[in-house]
Amino acid sequence: MSVLSTEDEGKFLMDVRGEQIGIVTKIDPIEQVAYVDPEPSLANAWIQSLGRGDAGEDDLEVPSDNIKTITDSEVRVDADLSSEA
Repeated sequence: MSVLSTEDEGKFLMDVRGEQIGIVTKIDPIEQVAYVDPEPSLANAWIQSLGRGDAGEDDLEVPSDNIKTITDSEVRVDADLSSEA
């Protein structure tokens, strides 16, 4: 299990195949949940990368139990979430 912090806001969420799932909009450090916008606009992605965004109603909740690694630019989950079969 990886430990999430507010410094992870604005990072790309990736699956194990390296497919981009969305962008982390908000982190709840107490509940250890990342909120992810699966379809960010270019402007929204830029705002999120600066750590100035907020979670939206359609954001996905990703518990830290599902996160495999965290790097300087991405959060990677331990599943294959791509649309390819």
